Amino acid sequence: MLSLDLNSHPIFVVLGIAVLASLLAEIRIGALRVPVVVSEMLFGILIGPQVFNLVKPGALLLWLGNALGLSALFFMAGMELDLQKVKGRPLTLALRGWVLSLAIALFAAAFLHWLPFLHAPMLVGLILTTTAMGTFLPILRDAGNLDTQFGTYVLAAGAVGEFAPIIVVSLVVTHEYGAWQEVALILGFAGIAIVAALTALGLRPPRVLALLQRSMHSSTQLPIAISVLLLASFDLLSQKIGLEAVVGAFAAGMIVGLASQGDPGKLFRQKMEALSFGFFVPFFFVVSGINLDIGALVHSSKALLLVPLFLLLFVLVRGVPVFLYGDSLAPSERLPFALYSATALPMVVAITNLGVSIGRITAELAAALVGSALLSVLLFPTLASALIATRKDK
Repeated sequence: MLSLDLNSHPIFVVLGIAVLASLLAEIRIGALRVPVVVSEMLFGILIGPQVFNLVKPGALLLWLGNALGLSALFFMAGMELDLQKVKGRPLTLALRGWVLSLAIALFAAAFLHWLPFLHAPMLVGLILTTTAMGTFLPILRDAGNLDTQFGTYVLAAGAVGEFAPIIVVSLVVTHEYGAWQEVALILGFAGIAIVAALTALGLRPPRVLALLQRSMHSSTQLPIAISVLLLASFDLLSQKIGLEAVVGAFAAGMIVGLASQGDPGKLFRQKMEALSFGFFVPFFFVVSGINLDIGALVHSSKALLLVPLFLLLFVLVRGVPVFLYGDSLAPSERLPFALYSATALPMVVAITNLGVSIGRITAELAAALVGSALLSVLLFPTLASALIATRKDK
């Protein structure tokens, strides 16, 4: 009798789930559509040791795929960020809003720590300030809202909510160097990124451009290879100076995004999107589902209580800054803006994984945070899209 050991074929399993999740995402019940990342994580939970135990989380290929998937996710977030579009008032308000979110989150986490409901209030507070820009961007784009003024403000808030927490987390949990050394290294990293970005914008010799355009239609795929090398280089550089690898991935994505602006770079961006979301990113979400300790959640009444509490806190922490926007947003846009801003998953998974690995966050608390983030991705973008659609119909 033919039998298949799924542990021996982890790539087959992940790619199969990626296809199934993509098919499920095409099914709509009214305004409800299950995001791909939610399906990928749920299937990861089902095949993992917590439910059917079909795949063990320790496989080397799964570990490697998980790391590559996380880097690819932040690389694409960096590519999607159009600094020209969000600079000025949208970016200024996004930064002010995130600082306000951080203050609210740290107060809430400190209060829960005092009760005591949780440990590591600093990490939990930072997790509550995150926004899953990469998750709701396709939803905004598909609905035709990305190029509107509303979309610009959401994009800016999402970019800050995705990038700022990981920078602060890197500084909080990393003690590889002295304080002044870390500051100097981070400034050096920022300098390298700025020089690379300016080079990408300004240095475009016709012969080099012709070579890159030509190779896009050949087996060499030189622009793709260069971009992947840049991603790996910035990943490595950020780790060497004590930052998280995703900081380098995000910076590399921003640089590549600047270099590929306009119609000439359209095909390249499509290929990078296909490579990242069609192959690498599913590994991150499926493996995160496999690693999620559901047992710690379902067997703890405190953890189950924390899930709706964290879901409410995501809305409060990331939603309250909407009042800073004044006339920039119409009254009917404020609740959708708050819901998009409160959508969180990739950064929650990334920071909780880090917190568990260094012993700052318990498996029980990590499961509650990830569970609430999963619900936010499932509920908030759908609700926000429905509210925006209702406003357009009037």
